[in-house]
Amino acid sequence: MFTRSALTLLIACTPAAYAQQYGIGQTPAPELLGAWDIDVSPDGAGLPRGAGSVAYGAQLYAERCVACHGLEGKGRPEDRLVGGQGTLASDKAVKTIGSFWPYATTLFDYIRRAMPFNAPQSLRDDEVYALVAYLLNLNGIVPADAVMDSTSLPAVRMPNRDGFVADPRPDVP
Repeated sequence: MFTRSALTLLIACTPAAYAQQYGIGQTPAPELLGAWDIDVSPDGAGLPRGAGSVAYGAQLYAERCVACHGLEGKGRPEDRLVGGQGTLASDKAVKTIGSFWPYATTLFDYIRRAMPFNAPQSLRDDEVYALVAYLLNLNGIVPADAVMDSTSLPAVRMPNRDGFVADPRPDVP
């Protein structure tokens, strides 16, 4: 998905001659760009208003997620969301939210964009916050009474936060 600046750059780099020659293209309306500008950064920039509790997330998970991810996020190996702590250095690493993901905000971004599989982007922001709270709780990262919002979510320190290294290539900012 494109951020507003990336989409604007993409449109700006399209030669005007093509638009004239083929009669295609138009400047997108701000509301159209806004619909694509839903990215969330690791520091929480881009998080929307709203909030969700672990309890509400458990209810939503049972309704919308359990079919693919199994009870308490322990679904089939490719659908597993919970566990795996301490396995990354082994030959049988289990990459889950709690063992691999470095930022809780990335979880919000992913669920908001791609879940549920059969209806991506159909969840309200409060529902996404609640699902994130529930999944973080299942992984032992936040307590059962946690409520996630645009302030509390970026403050969550994920277990593998320091497990990634900076890209050393000089051409990568």
